[in-house]
Amino acid sequence: MSEEELYDVTIVGGGPAGLYTAFYSGMRDLKTKVIEYSSQLGGRMLIYPEKMIWDVGGVTPILGEQLIEQLVQQAKTFDPTIVLNQKVENLEKQADGTFVLTSSTGEKHYSKTVILAVGYGVLAMQKLEVEGADRFEVTNLHYTVQELEVFRNKHVLISGGGNSAVDWANELERIAASVTIVHRRDEFGGHEKNVLRMRESTVDVRTPYEVVQLHGDEDLIKYVSIQHKETGVTERIKVDAVVVNHGLKCDYGALEKWGINIQDGVTIVNEKRETNIEGLFGAGDFIDHPSKVRLIAGAFTDGVLALNSAKLYLEPDAPKVAYVSSHNIRFKERNKKIGLEDHDYREVRG
Repeated sequence: MSEEELYDVTIVGGGPAGLYTAFYSGMRDLKTKVIEYSSQLGGRMLIYPEKMIWDVGGVTPILGEQLIEQLVQQAKTFDPTIVLNQKVENLEKQADGTFVLTSSTGEKHYSKTVILAVGYGVLAMQKLEVEGADRFEVTNLHYTVQELEVFRNKHVLISGGGNSAVDWANELERIAASVTIVHRRDEFGGHEKNVLRMRESTVDVRTPYEVVQLHGDEDLIKYVSIQHKETGVTERIKVDAVVVNHGLKCDYGALEKWGINIQDGVTIVNEKRETNIEGLFGAGDFIDHPSKVRLIAGAFTDGVLALNSAKLYLEPDAPKVAYVSSHNIRFKERNKKIGLEDHDYREVRG
């Protein structure tokens, strides 16, 4: 494959939005490339492999790592080119309307259209801003939960108030000896149903409190001091493990210099998922618009709409949407291979 090979669509980002967009691009018979800066596909979901995900349409509750596996498998259906370990540092639109993307390795990628599905950029966990916290990171201070079994029969304190903190409180409540959640505000930012479930469980909810000190024996945290935000009263809690979910630091890096309309950390697009640069589209957490839905299902929809816009940008006379899979000729032979009977593949426009 020549380095200067021109693609119809290049998707920057290999999270749920980028992966589903790659699959749908194949449905629309476009030559597709995916560029991901990390060594694995999956995006933000890689941080929470054991988190149970309930809100993907048509999918019963599924672990994050399992959903990633299925998304990757689906994304590869039409054999897109997948490039890992490359962070796109520069995007330049040529006189002929095509794009040149240059990665941190110096490699150049050429494309007729680009869909940015970069989430919140390069992610890093917000650290616990308590003196000496870093020395416990290799023992019992955790910024994510990789294996639930690590916390079985232990006394766990969670600091945070967003979706992840609430979700982990609910998951760990089933196996831990005790779970205490500390949040500096009275209201939690998680989904209402999950917050209610947490409040009705045995989880000890402490608001408005914050962690002010860690007390260790050698390299392990043994006690945590929490302080009431209004009264200043301090309390010491015995713990076996501490989980911190204070959110993520987002870094778009050089992307912010590309001339894209970014406001308050997100890129503004229209209903067609078009950015202010012609031929450049967006999908997933990276974008915002009046009807934005910040769920994985919403990311899938963003990807479909962005890809359809890219298709029409390339071929103005093309159908506005792909044929549904039950009538898409590209699935006919594939269905035979997995043992399904040949169905009627009349050309039905969506």
